Amino acid sequence: MMPVISMEFCSSSEVVFVVRKRPHVVTGGGFVVTDCSSQNVVFRVEGCGVLGKKDELLLRDGDGDPLLLIRRKGGLVEALSIYRQWRGYSTLEYEKSQKPVFRVKEPNYSCMINPNQIKISIDARAYNNHNQDFEIKGYFPDRACSIMDSNGIVLAMVLEGLVATNDVYNVLVKPGVDQAFVFGVIAVLDYIYNGSTRC
Repeated sequence: MMPVISMEFCSSSEVVFVVRKRPHVVTGGGFVVTDCSSQNVVFRVEGCGVLGKKDELLLRDGDGDPLLLIRRKGGLVEALSIYRQWRGYSTLEYEKSQKPVFRVKEPNYSCMINPNQIKISIDARAYNNHNQDFEIKGYFPDRACSIMDSNGIVLAMVLEGLVATNDVYNVLVKPGVDQAFVFGVIAVLDYIYNGSTRC
């Protein structure tokens, strides 16, 4: 098992989810995640500065309770860095420690490196006291990418849905992988590539 946010979101079997974009005009954007087999809403992602700030995302569980606050780190340090960094905070811990559970690094496109090379790291406290690195392989806008660990093992895959559209797609999460962590990363990918979470 690989709990990052909570053991509650780790399944003992492979799970396929359906992701549906929400229209900006009605809900402020973002997307809804349902379990393919039960059709129950498992997660909701809110974007478009719903918390009052640009570059902020919120992952909620199926009941609407907040799980993750995701923010892009800004300022001069980011402007000079070769990476732009997103930080995911457990909403339960945010007010206390403000230490991120995970970080997503996207290349700063003014630098001469692969613009699709996106790295993810997990705070050691959240992952059995070991630092763990991941990366995105493939291209999210094509709905053909994977979250892989440093050994090349696939944790989750973003796939085209039965109907070829950017508004609906599938995500397959492997057994034991924290689904809340996976959808926190997907929320960032959606924002990076001008998806439903971005105004």
